[in-house]
Order: sequence, then C-alpha cells, then structure tokens
Amino acid sequence: MLNTILVAVDDSPTAKFVIEALGQLQLQPTTNVIFSHVVPTVASDFDLVADRPHLGSDEFPYRHIEKQLRGYQDQLDCESEIEIVAGDPAEEIIRLANIYKADLIIIGSRGLTGVKRILQGSVSSQVVSEANCSVWVVKEVEG
Repeated sequence: MLNTILVAVDDSPTAKFVIEALGQLQLQPTTNVIFSHVVPTVASDFDLVADRPHLGSDEFPYRHIEKQLRGYQDQLDCESEIEIVAGDPAEEIIRLANIYKADLIIIGSRGLTGVKRILQGSVSSQVVSEANCSVWVVKEVEG
C-alpha cells in the first residue's frame, strides 16, 4: 500500500502527464500526496526574493507554481501537501522523499538525448539511481 507519494512537477508540459499518472493510482483516503516543485538555484536568487517582505501576493515570482500545485491538490480525495524548495532538482526531490518517507516518487522525463543529456543532466535518471524508494518516470506522450 502506498502511504506517501511524492509528485515532482515543474512548469513544463510534462507536468500534465505526471498528474495523469497520479490519477491512475487508486489512492486511499489515508494516502498523503506531496506535490513538490524545485526552483533551480543559480546564485540563490530564490532565497533573496523569498526572504524579503512582500506587500502583495503577486510580487512573489513563484506564486503561479503554488496556484498550479493547489489546483492539483483540489482534485484529490486524500491528504496532500505542497513543497516549493530551491536547490538542485534531483537532490531536493530525493531529500523531500527521505523527509516524508515516500513510498513512491512520480517524476517526468524531458526525454533529453545525446549532448543535451550530457550537458544538462537527467534529473529523473539521478532520482532513479539515488532514491530510497520506487520511482515512476513518466514520459510525455504525443496524442
């Protein structure tokens, strides 16, 4: 039985397929789904922006991500949480999975090949090789 599922999404078209994959599972009311998004850091811009006081909610640059994740939450009939963190995507996904003691990670694959895969790396490949739980890698399927 899956008690805790970490769903790692970004703002790419692949996120739709990750959410569809989650919908294929028969979730129990006691299942806890953690919707996570990792903001890749270059020079920790996220920390600088997040640490400043905000007058209006529209000033927070990742508010659209939070709204997107809340929309996914609203579709579920079980417990769910949102985690928006900054850092290396693969490392943060694995860290969150360990914190929540996830039974399953659902993550998308951009389908990079060749030089792009070498230069940019594959987050899903790193998560598969380093996670302490099962990982479901979802690929974007052309209609």
